[in-house]
Order: sequence, then structure tokens, then C-alpha cells
Amino acid sequence: MALSEQYFDSDELHPIDLVESIATHHAWEFDRLGDNQIAMAVEGQWRTYAVTLAWSEYDETLRLICTYECEPPAARLPAMYEMINSVNDQCWAGAFTWWGEQNLMVYRYGLVLAGDQIAGPDQVDTMINAAVLACERYYPAFQLVTWAEQSPKDALQVAMTEAYGRA
Repeated sequence: MALSEQYFDSDELHPIDLVESIATHHAWEFDRLGDNQIAMAVEGQWRTYAVTLAWSEYDETLRLICTYECEPPAARLPAMYEMINSVNDQCWAGAFTWWGEQNLMVYRYGLVLAGDQIAGPDQVDTMINAAVLACERYYPAFQLVTWAEQSPKDALQVAMTEAYGRA
């Protein structure tokens, strides 16, 4: 059954309520951090990813971040930044960034719902899955740049064109 078939009149459904329903549907562990924010753990092939979605009424955007811990040696940071730029050239629906203070690799995406638009359950589910799949696809390449000291160009060649399995 499609996720959209589980909802009847979603005109009044808050975006984070919708995300909570999707997390429940997938049996993902989650914490509702407030009315406008939810955090969950999504198991991937390489690791478990921390996925947080937050609703901003100010700019009517459903913001997603998908993170995982990464502690690159300081000497490898320039290569990692180059790798992030190369990866982002291939990502059309979101982007990676490095949060050094927290030692986190971050995939970010914002779904703009201006003009009282409403996100559908299939749309939000796809957004979450796309984030996890992007992390899965590029995780080995980031590891090769960080720990195997490969060049970003060489490491990027191992990025799978499509991750196997489902988030």
C-alpha cells in the first residue's frame, strides 16, 4: 500500500506529524523534539544515520539533515573538502557539508512549501530515503579519501550509481 493511501484529508496535517507517521510506518526509532522537530535513526548498509526534520513556519520549509559521525585526520581535511565539492556536483536534490566542531558529515535538503502548500506522505518518504541513499552512495568514497588517502577523483569512482536495499 502506498503511503498516501494511509491518509485521508491531510490539509490540516502538520508536516512533522506526517514525518512521525512515516517513521512509525517504517519502524524507525524516533524522538519528537518539539512541535516542529523530529529526530530518527535510519539503518543503512554502511551505518545508522541520524535524520532530523524541522518545520520552519517563517520560510515555510521542511528542513532535513542526515548525519553521521566522521573524524578525519586534520591533514586529510583539504582532500575531504575537495571531495565534498565533487560529490555536490553530482547531487541535485540536496548537498553535503562538513560540521567540524561536531565531527559530522551532513547531507542537507530543504523542501519549500510556500503559499500554504502541503507535502504528501510519498513526497516526504522519498525525501528521507533520498537523503539516506545519498549518504550510502558516497560513504565509501568519503572513507577512501579520509582513511585510505586516495585522491577525491579516484575515490569518487567507487561511489555506487545506486545504493542497494531500502532505507
